[in-house]
Amino acid sequence: MRRSTLIPAEQAAPPAGGSPLSTGLKQRHLSMIALGGVIGAGLFVGSGAGIAAAGPSIVLAYAASGLLVMCVMRMLGEMSAAHPASGSFSVHAERAVGPWAGFTVGWMFWVLLCVGVAIEAIGAAAVMTGWFPGTPDWLWVLVFMAVFCGSNLAAVSHFGEFEFWFAALKIGAIGLFLVLGTLAVLGVLPGTDSPGATHLLHEGGFLPHGVEGLLVGLLASVVAYGGLETVTIAAAESEDPVRGVAKAVRTTMWRIAVVYVGSMLLIVTLVPWSSEATAKAPYAAALDQLGIPGAGRTMDVVVLIALLSAMNANIYGSSRMAYSLVARGQGPRALGKVSGRVPRRAVLASCGFGFVTVLLSYWYPDTLFTWLLNMVGGVILVVWGFVAVSQYVLRRRLEREAPQKLVVRMWGFPYLTWVALAAVVGVLGLMVRDPGTRSQVLFTGGLALFLAATGYLLQRRARALR
Repeated sequence: MRRSTLIPAEQAAPPAGGSPLSTGLKQRHLSMIALGGVIGAGLFVGSGAGIAAAGPSIVLAYAASGLLVMCVMRMLGEMSAAHPASGSFSVHAERAVGPWAGFTVGWMFWVLLCVGVAIEAIGAAAVMTGWFPGTPDWLWVLVFMAVFCGSNLAAVSHFGEFEFWFAALKIGAIGLFLVLGTLAVLGVLPGTDSPGATHLLHEGGFLPHGVEGLLVGLLASVVAYGGLETVTIAAAESEDPVRGVAKAVRTTMWRIAVVYVGSMLLIVTLVPWSSEATAKAPYAAALDQLGIPGAGRTMDVVVLIALLSAMNANIYGSSRMAYSLVARGQGPRALGKVSGRVPRRAVLASCGFGFVTVLLSYWYPDTLFTWLLNMVGGVILVVWGFVAVSQYVLRRRLEREAPQKLVVRMWGFPYLTWVALAAVVGVLGLMVRDPGTRSQVLFTGGLALFLAATGYLLQRRARALR
């Protein structure tokens, strides 16, 4: 990052040789990105581990972490509606705290998304090799990387179209599941009897593993909510960023309540929480219980779509975050060139890092790859912490200087902001307490300290050059 000179967010402009980013995302794209962003592979697959740990109380875990996410999205929406930016919370952190904060949270999130690209590519390849035995994993990874790297190198509207249809398919699948599950619980679905409260209360009780199990489920649920932030990054390239992000954030509450909490309640009501099938593939287990033909294959298709959607969104989000950082003098200038109103070098760098991570998973699965996974384990919580601090500072500033920009307002300010920040710190404390997640906090903390120190030194150097 030599020759980088930190530029205040208010003065940031496209890097030399570049041009402003496109505004090719339509309102329908942004709406579906917001709707689809809440339905990820973590919900369809990762929720099984949470159910195994918490039992029926996983509903409480998802509800509690969902309340935290609602607050985070509301705070992020308030800032993004007032100051739309492709760097989203990184730009807000810089405005509120200083360039070092924007540098830290921006590059942490970039690493998180790039590692996410690799994980999703590996997961999607595993689904394909299950359908086509004998084909190598790396071939599918290469195909998916090429397709989505290509779509992100093209006009931003191509990314929007991919996400529009991915989101439509995911929403259709989860919507059908919710309808069928509700009918089965009510006992009006042909060929099924209502399970009543049998699985909820009579197989070890609502809290089969006590508060300890509930806390483990809470940690699992927090991870599942990651990815909602992409809509505030995408809003900067939409036709009407202020209205778009405001509308997306205002619908977050019912989406979380219906999709996450509602589907978890249906699953633990319909099937035994302790069964191996539920832990492995909870939605497929519930559909099998309803006698839906080909439920397992159907869920494989849905999971594949969710993985590819997340992969596409992560390439997009990481490239825009890198572009924003470079525009503010917080990264290598070579990544800042824009052609066709797309930051293509940033796209290639993000895809390249993701592909290297895939190779590490094959070459060093128990060392370097595990180290990377641990390093990004708590990044989303660090991001949420910065969001809360930034919103508190910027809200006070907006109330004094530009109250007309408060199109979206955080509920119960400043009290809910403090509660959200305390909740983030509390979850990090739970992760330190849990031996299974302690290493993630330590590695993430090490990454944060390294980036913060680097950002602070760059900040001091920039001031000295003025």
